[in-house]
This record gives sequence, structure tokens and C-alpha cells, in this order.
Amino acid sequence: MLIRAITEKYAVSEQIAPEDFPAISEAGFTTVICNRPDIENPPFLHAHVMAEAAALAGLQFVNLPLTHQTMTPDNITKQFDIVENAEGPVLAYCASGTRCSVIWALSQSGKQSADDILAQTAQAGYDLSGLRGALG
Repeated sequence: MLIRAITEKYAVSEQIAPEDFPAISEAGFTTVICNRPDIENPPFLHAHVMAEAAALAGLQFVNLPLTHQTMTPDNITKQFDIVENAEGPVLAYCASGTRCSVIWALSQSGKQSADDILAQTAQAGYDLSGLRGALG
């Protein structure tokens, strides 16, 4: 598990496993968002299994699967309502962390310059320069 901070309150990761939740909790996270659809994962990584493991570790768990088709303004708003209302830092995961980074970048459009958004994601290891046109 490789956790990459985008901001002080929002970090992203590649696919995590049920046994990772205690370490996620110990790292100070309070909420985990799954941005990976179940169809991409074997049953032992499906959202309901992950939600049970998160609960055992004392973490909030939210399932918000994202694809190219579901990266909508409504889902961008949902993701960051979760982040803003969380009691502490949030970890979002998908296959590689890219979707979780993209949704953050899109949420920042109009709030930060495209250069600043792309610099923050690049610092976390994600080259989202292909999104420049969508970032305002």
C-alpha cells in the first residue's frame, strides 16, 4: 500500500486490502473512499467486504465507484462533500490512485489555477497534464 498525499486532508492510494485498514487507521485517517467499481475486483476486494474491514478498524467507509462515464459533476461534489464533512484525513483508493487524483483535480477547477492543481498531483506522483483543458 502506497499512500500519496494530495493535501493535508486528502490522500490517494492504489488498491488496498482488508488487512490494510488497521495501518490506515494508525496513520490517522478517519474515512476511506472506494472509487473502484466491484466489477474490476475479485470478490474478496468488493466494497461490502472492504466496508466490514474498515468498520472493524474504526474507520468510516464510503463506496463511490468511478469510471469515465461516472466522473460527473454530481459525483465530484459527492466526493468532496465526504472529504469536507469527514472528522479527519480521508484516503481514497482505486486501481492506481489516478481516478482519485483526477476527481480531486476536477474538484479544484475554478478554485486554483491549472498549474497549481497539476503541480500538486505531480508532487504526489500523478501526471494529469492531459486534464489541463478541463481545469479552466
